Amino acid sequence: MSTQLKTRRHYWLAIKRIPRLASNIKIKLFNQYGLAGLFDLSSSALSALGLNGKQVTAIHSPDYASIEATIQRCHAHQITIVGFDDNNYPALLKETSNPPVLLFGQGNLALLNQPQLAIVGSRSATISAREHAKTFAMQLSQSMVITSGLALGIDSAAHRGALIADRYTIAVVGTGLDIVYPTRNKTLAADILAQNGAIISEYLPGTKPNPGCFPKRNRIITGMSFGVFVVEAQLKSGSLISARMALEQNREVFAMPGAINNPQSKGCHSLIKQGATLVDQPSDILSLLEFPSFSGLYRSNPPKSNGKVEKTNQQSLFIDSLLSSVDYEATSVDIVVSRSNLPIEEVLTRLMALELRGLVTAVPGGYIKMN
Repeated sequence: MSTQLKTRRHYWLAIKRIPRLASNIKIKLFNQYGLAGLFDLSSSALSALGLNGKQVTAIHSPDYASIEATIQRCHAHQITIVGFDDNNYPALLKETSNPPVLLFGQGNLALLNQPQLAIVGSRSATISAREHAKTFAMQLSQSMVITSGLALGIDSAAHRGALIADRYTIAVVGTGLDIVYPTRNKTLAADILAQNGAIISEYLPGTKPNPGCFPKRNRIITGMSFGVFVVEAQLKSGSLISARMALEQNREVFAMPGAINNPQSKGCHSLIKQGATLVDQPSDILSLLEFPSFSGLYRSNPPKSNGKVEKTNQQSLFIDSLLSSVDYEATSVDIVVSRSNLPIEEVLTRLMALELRGLVTAVPGGYIKMN
């Protein structure tokens, strides 16, 4: 027995470091023998299970120094190790064919078992697509956690939309959690954590960006979510990989149509032709996903707030405040900005969200409040 493996974290890190063995096989070994039991098996027993010499050595002689160094690095960066048997490990992800043996997480990990919608799309998205992703995330985040990949383009817009709405978002990244990629999203990553969101990865701290890591992390984004919403994507894109994974995981797939001459929309059009639900308003998604066990889970078991004011109340107060700045006759954006004391960019975003809800309507000269 490996007596230097002192805690469950040590055991899970040792299992993760078994070379060239698929995650689902590692999990089967854990389910069969337990954490300590696996490390008690003899060499002949392990070989009989099909493990090769290097894999047997990794079990009988774990790299204790590297394991301890990882634990110390996690501690330094406030990273939590979430093993497959941890209460915070996402239950939906466990149901997939090849879930990670463990996750590394920062922030509010109670979110991992809350209902989620993945919003994904092109890194080089058009301005209109980014605005749609942000606005849809603002509204949809009232009913579920918004999950995406912290990439540029649609991912960033989706995260930002949830944050603007003062709701929750999860970023699943393809690097170690001590490395923010792309670097220009450092502020976004910090904002996610500051607003009680979460950032997770299956990769060890110190893992640098590698093209092969990002398609692999997509299975986590889709695996944790009830559905995947593709906002804009080319025919050959990582977002279509996510959509395919979602279908394999028996998740709902949604796609937003675009201009027929826009190559950035052809991926979404292809998904719609193959049966994805066409989405042009948030209610298209909510009508399919808002069944009792879904909506009830989010409302009856809210994530830990860490002493923060309840976000739903904050959002309601904010909407009431902005709505009170709009009259029943045409009110210019400048007047709304003056009355609300908010930046014009935020006012425009909020007005769009209010319009989607049917609370205001755009007219020549500004907006009017609806009855």
